[in-house]
Amino acid sequence: MVRVGDEGGGTSEGNNDGPYVHKVGVPPKQGLLKEIKFALKETFFHDEPLKHFKDQSKSRKLLLAIQGVFPILDWAKCYKLHLFRGDLIAGLTIASLCIPQDIAYAKLANMDPQFGLYSSFVPPLIYAAMGSSRDIAIGPVAVVSLLLGSLLQKEIDPKHKVEYQKLAFTATFFAGIIQFTLGFFRLGFLIDFLSHAAIVGFMAGAAITIGLQQLKGLLGVKTFTKKTDVVSVMRSVWTNVHHGWNWETCVIGITFLAFLLLTKYIGKRNKRLFWVPAIAPLISVIIATFCVFITRADNKGVQIVRHIERGLPSPSLDQIHFTGSYLVTGFRIGAISGLIALTEAVAIGRTFAAMKDYHLDGNKEMVALGTMNIVGSMTSCYVSTGSFSRSAVNYMAGCNTAVSNIVMSIVVLLTLLVITPLFKYTPNAILAAIIISAVVGLFDYKAMKLIWKIDKFDFVACMGAFFGVVFISIEIGLLIAVAISFAKILLQVTRPRTAVLGKIPRTTVYRNTQQYPEATKVPGVLIVRVDSAIYFSNSNYIRERLLRLLSDEEENHKENDQSRIQYLIVEMSPVTDIDTSGIHSLEELQKSIQKRDIQLVLANPGQTVLDKLHASEFASKVGEDKIFLTVGDAISTLAPKMEP
Repeated sequence: MVRVGDEGGGTSEGNNDGPYVHKVGVPPKQGLLKEIKFALKETFFHDEPLKHFKDQSKSRKLLLAIQGVFPILDWAKCYKLHLFRGDLIAGLTIASLCIPQDIAYAKLANMDPQFGLYSSFVPPLIYAAMGSSRDIAIGPVAVVSLLLGSLLQKEIDPKHKVEYQKLAFTATFFAGIIQFTLGFFRLGFLIDFLSHAAIVGFMAGAAITIGLQQLKGLLGVKTFTKKTDVVSVMRSVWTNVHHGWNWETCVIGITFLAFLLLTKYIGKRNKRLFWVPAIAPLISVIIATFCVFITRADNKGVQIVRHIERGLPSPSLDQIHFTGSYLVTGFRIGAISGLIALTEAVAIGRTFAAMKDYHLDGNKEMVALGTMNIVGSMTSCYVSTGSFSRSAVNYMAGCNTAVSNIVMSIVVLLTLLVITPLFKYTPNAILAAIIISAVVGLFDYKAMKLIWKIDKFDFVACMGAFFGVVFISIEIGLLIAVAISFAKILLQVTRPRTAVLGKIPRTTVYRNTQQYPEATKVPGVLIVRVDSAIYFSNSNYIRERLLRLLSDEEENHKENDQSRIQYLIVEMSPVTDIDTSGIHSLEELQKSIQKRDIQLVLANPGQTVLDKLHASEFASKVGEDKIFLTVGDAISTLAPKMEP
């Protein structure tokens, strides 16, 4: 049995002068069912969601299950009046921000303004009952609105309002179904395949695209391209420069855009003035609407909202395509927009949960988001998610629970019932200015600089997503982001790192000779660490890499007239798993080096790896006396005279 061990004092059996070397025995055999159970638990239930059900009565378990689905039933019991003050102020603040934004974002989705307001009325109520985040503010967001609008208009012209709305509700329904399914079956880890770098690039590209799209409203251009790429948009802008721009619209748009950006700057410089940029959009809408009304600028070419339907949202279940040619189209559009919405909401929720130090269950969040979009699709809403700008305002305004979402929803309801006629003379230019000011923060150049410093491949993913969105389209940019993220995963899996190890002077520690140039190699021994699991996708590369390193070391020894290599020690502590292809490659490696009279030695294989080495009988082929607990044990046992 291999003897490996503690590099401290002590003596080994039969050798009172040498250091103690602990034996690496055969690990206890795990049953197949136990292995499957462990694998399933770590994949789907790593956070032990059912732990609090243990040793509870049936009635208590039922209550816990209901509270798990509706967390409001849990925290509402402890809700106090002093908490409501913070939630009321936060709810009113985000309502003042969301009302003008909702009207503007509905235009991004090529829908009538009231649909944006509906989407900040129904979904927040559902989320307040089912969501676990205390800070996230629910409603339409710029990126998802633009993405949904660009995908929908490729299928149906927005001028055909009824059919366009039906497809929008269908896409929203399937977005909710996908979000709910991912959460219910605990598949939330799938959204992690879209890397942070890709998201940063995608959001930055979307910010540029959204901003350029708003030039239509900001400049008063009537004839405008439906394409979203920068070339088409700029061509459309400049071809209308002499006869298509309206100077009154330009004055309104640019003036209020400057005002909104100034208020954002003030709020950023002084956190206590967070309410300034929060109420600035509503103030801008009120002032701009009043100015247009008293001057009747709409008669001079200034485009206005004209009509927002008053009243509660009407049921729309009968407008969802459950059959027909638009079923698959709705599913595809819903899948794309739903996943982007989900990624944004979960990222926002985790950010604020970390800031307030409470746990956020990602899978529960997906169920809540999915449910609210399913219900939303049946009540004339389009895809809603967490808004970062509103959530940040909600957090800074002192929200304590999801009651702030309920307050916001009530204010939006009152707006729908009472105030909507007052928006008739609201100029489109002010809505464009609100959108541009809102998406400025999506262009995170500081994050891009940090990505460049940390990982150049991540920066490629970031720029690929960015340029794909800006120069081609939103969906192509998203596809590029996903493709590059997967390419990085494949590259890291198929081409894992390896490191030649040497001994750190005056220690028994062996480390990478490139990281620690002072580390000395052991004469006659090549020590290589494999920094990855060994699977079918990388096993041949690892074998060839080890043989190449061995050949290089042998040539180096010949040039320096050193003793030949006798042992190849593979340090396996980072090798978390190995499959049959990996073991087969190790067998081929052993046969290859045996022809050179070199022995293969394994150091510190983990339990999973050791189980499979014994199951395949490769451990006996190598020799159990050639498997050690540490590199130091291997050196002190096999080559004590060569040790530096």
